[in-house]
Amino acid sequence: MNITVICLGKLKESYLRDAISEYSKRISAYGKLNIIELSPVKLPENPSDTQINSALEKEAEEILKKIPSNSFIIPLCVEGTLKSSEELASKFNEISLSGKSNIVFIIGSSFGLSDRVKKQSDLKLSFSKMTFPHQLMRVMLLEQIYRAFQINNNGKYHK
Repeated sequence: MNITVICLGKLKESYLRDAISEYSKRISAYGKLNIIELSPVKLPENPSDTQINSALEKEAEEILKKIPSNSFIIPLCVEGTLKSSEELASKFNEISLSGKSNIVFIIGSSFGLSDRVKKQSDLKLSFSKMTFPHQLMRVMLLEQIYRAFQINNNGKYHK
């Protein structure tokens, strides 16, 4: 299975890059992982709704260009469905049986994602009603991807 993570922004802290590197290495035992970092549109200090929506649309253009064909698309968004680790693992199995060869996770900018991206999704996923830093969310996502693979392969990590 191929996993693509499309995210806005670059990781700045070395400890987060180290965590991403570790989970990337672990995930590689189960399939190919591709992390695509896109630059968020720069906005002024207090942007208007119009400026935010315009930025989200420009980001959407770049995001949609990077989605491989035959992908199951999962944007992370607050209004998404909450799933347990076991439910996410089950969804991975379901996707692999559906004939889709790619799972694409999308992490938006601090202003979220365009509705256009969300409408392309097969499953909107939420990790919590709480807000997390986008850089930390990337680590949390990779940990859950690894955990899902471990669950599906009866690994020790999940226990």
